[in-house]
Amino acid sequence: MPHSPRVALRTLRSSLLTAALLVALVAGAQAPDDGLTLERIMAHPDWLGNAPESPYWTDDGRSIYYLQKRPGEEQRDLVEIGVEGELRRVVGLGETGSADAPGGSFSPDRTRKVYERAGDLFVKELAAGTVRQLTRTAAAERAPSFLADGRRVSFHRGNDLFVRDLESGLEEQLAELRLEKDPMEKKPPEGYLAEQQLRLFDFLSSGKERKEAAEARELAERRADPTRLAPPFYLGEGVEIRQVSLAPNARFLLVVLGKKDESPGRKDMMPAWVTESGYVEPKEVRAKVGTGEEASERLVLIDLASREQKELDLAALPGIEVDPLAELKRRAEERKKRKTEVPATGGVEQEDLPVATPDGATPSPQQAAEPPPVEPEVVPVEVPAEPAPVPPAEPAKPRPVTFGPILWSPAGDRVAVTAFSRDNKDRWISLVDLETRALVTLHRLHDEAWVGWDFHDVGWLPDGSALYYLSEETGFSQLYLLPMAEGAAGRRLTEGQFVVSNVVASRDGAWLYFLANAEHPGIYEVHRVSVATGAGEALTRLGGLNQFWLSPDESRLLVLHSKALEPPELYLQDLRPDSEPRRLTHTVSDEFRAIAWTPPSYVAIPSNHAAWPIHARVYAPVGIESASPEARFPAVFFIHGAGYLQNAHQGWSTYFREMMFHTLLTRRGYFVVDLDYRASAGYGRDWRTAIYRRMGTPELEDLEDAIAWLTARHPLDRERLGIYGGSYGGFLALMALFKRPDLFAAGAALRPVTDWAHYNHSYTASILNTPSVDPEAYEASSPIEFADGLEKPLLICAPMQDDNVFFQDTVRLAQRLIELGKEDWEVAIYPVEPHSFRQPSSWLDEYRRILKLFERYLKR
Repeated sequence: MPHSPRVALRTLRSSLLTAALLVALVAGAQAPDDGLTLERIMAHPDWLGNAPESPYWTDDGRSIYYLQKRPGEEQRDLVEIGVEGELRRVVGLGETGSADAPGGSFSPDRTRKVYERAGDLFVKELAAGTVRQLTRTAAAERAPSFLADGRRVSFHRGNDLFVRDLESGLEEQLAELRLEKDPMEKKPPEGYLAEQQLRLFDFLSSGKERKEAAEARELAERRADPTRLAPPFYLGEGVEIRQVSLAPNARFLLVVLGKKDESPGRKDMMPAWVTESGYVEPKEVRAKVGTGEEASERLVLIDLASREQKELDLAALPGIEVDPLAELKRRAEERKKRKTEVPATGGVEQEDLPVATPDGATPSPQQAAEPPPVEPEVVPVEVPAEPAPVPPAEPAKPRPVTFGPILWSPAGDRVAVTAFSRDNKDRWISLVDLETRALVTLHRLHDEAWVGWDFHDVGWLPDGSALYYLSEETGFSQLYLLPMAEGAAGRRLTEGQFVVSNVVASRDGAWLYFLANAEHPGIYEVHRVSVATGAGEALTRLGGLNQFWLSPDESRLLVLHSKALEPPELYLQDLRPDSEPRRLTHTVSDEFRAIAWTPPSYVAIPSNHAAWPIHARVYAPVGIESASPEARFPAVFFIHGAGYLQNAHQGWSTYFREMMFHTLLTRRGYFVVDLDYRASAGYGRDWRTAIYRRMGTPELEDLEDAIAWLTARHPLDRERLGIYGGSYGGFLALMALFKRPDLFAAGAALRPVTDWAHYNHSYTASILNTPSVDPEAYEASSPIEFADGLEKPLLICAPMQDDNVFFQDTVRLAQRLIELGKEDWEVAIYPVEPHSFRQPSSWLDEYRRILKLFERYLKR
């Protein structure tokens, strides 16, 4: 006999209460009593302990220095420890000069080191350990470097370059660079009036002659007198110096010039509301994408011996005159015409925006990128007897470029430069032929999406026989070698579906050391490869995340190592693959170590949209092992920020507060999933560029794949999923709630980008081009365009002093939601906070709201 509706309802309520009670018992009764609270998690992070920062070796390799933050202060102390980890000293006020400095430049025989500290220069005799101060000025001296003779040191003071002879003490300026036209090449005033003035007035004509004679005499004296500064080099008007680099043999200068007062675009204003004055105090902040100039930098080679100077022709860069955005620009122009043309039926033609398909699914990449076809209106026209003349095509112009660091070979006989197109599509590694004064391109990396921001390491082997560099041409950042010998072929030194970074050459040039995630995408170990044979080997087996520094004698590795639940600490290891690392520092607090943090499991989720699996950290509810087989748990999906950032790695995360919050969630009965969606770092070029012109589409596909896979294998309740994240993570939370409201029951968007047309240029233009060139990409990628899809509860947390993602983003979205009549959304504002919160009270308030959101809508 079937149950009555009342009995069925009572049975359903009983089942729900039983399930809820079971979850509460499992999550609560077995949670450890170690004092973990939201207040503790969001307190000032000093309570975790302060990990070593910026470590480096002493010059003799007998000690190690690192910076350590003082508890309760922002100041860092310089700490010295021995190679056994014993504390030797905390460098006190006024003692900095007695400590070795990081970096610097060594003489060719490695007997001396020159370095900069606090804007002054010092040289150290390494054997004796004695230090001689070279400058003590209000000006900032920087970038000191030994010249090839080992006797002289070059350095920068402002835009001027100087050389100090360490034996004689003579300081000289090898070249005076003037940002003006050569006065000897300036044309005199022309025209009748100018000629009349000189003809009628002896005062003017004789004065002109005297001035020209004095200038000529001054130049002649400077040329003839070796004790005088040589005549200046004139670099032209309307420019500024971006780089000046001297060859180690002091023969050549290479100068990078940029347009003076190049406009970054119209800057915005950000008001400060909580001020000491009691008045609103606005300040200027960055410009928005596509609103500035994109002028090309210029490269000038100066021969100090012959006093010749030549601007290098950038047209020699292969492909520089081909515009990869030409088709998009053409389509944008057609779009403008369609929007302004009046059809025969009257009215203005509607703008074609990417929209969801009728079934609510996300448009495919082609649907999102391509405008719908427009049927042309057939209008009879009179055909002329003869075709109108076609205007000649304008010659192709080189695309504007910027330059990376200038790299001279140790002897100064070769120099390499890296150029980047300002449309983000190309990178060139070129030599400057010092004889022909021309660019010779060795390698071009072209990407139809954009050349990545990372993996641009380029360097010389110590003997100058070859260049090494990183390139993503195989789809993953790999290490290459380019020999300089005539006829020698370049070769790849590493191969595989992993990422190589942080390349360091050994002093003898036999080895190249680097980091690679060859074992697992989330584990970065130290590797090396033989330059001669290409044979490689892993040197560390620590797991997690690692950074490394070679000891001065290159017999040991200093490693900064971390794991998911272990903040960074220093380790020491002999430079052998089978060597056991030894821990040097113990900076984590007892309070942090006493807490039973929920460890993540690392899963690789098959993707239905990409060849590479979706990697994630999954935190399971505490006590899930004893739960009933029928129990289903709510789940929270955390979305990391930055877009191109990796967070499902196996090391300590910059999102350490979120990691602790996730433990709190697991104790309350939640699964937590931390996903490396497409665009995340560490998985190669195709993973990165999948979002080109369609941000927010591949990532939602990855979320959908992850939800389906996880719910099929773990007891997640498909109807009780939440999402939250900050910055790019906030953007994706909005896109999920707006475009796929079926995926999540509630979400929190923290400091979210709501409209990419309002974000900065350097990041956004790489992925979406610019709004004027590619408006379709911006409309397909901006949450504000899809706000009508909001159906589930939404919390927005917005800092008002955010000079990265402006508060205006949230204000505009709020107005849009109001006009759309949307409910169940709210905005929490933080008047004094920048993009990354600083006040513990703000962190606590924000995460209290997030927790309440999930407890209300996911716990039921």
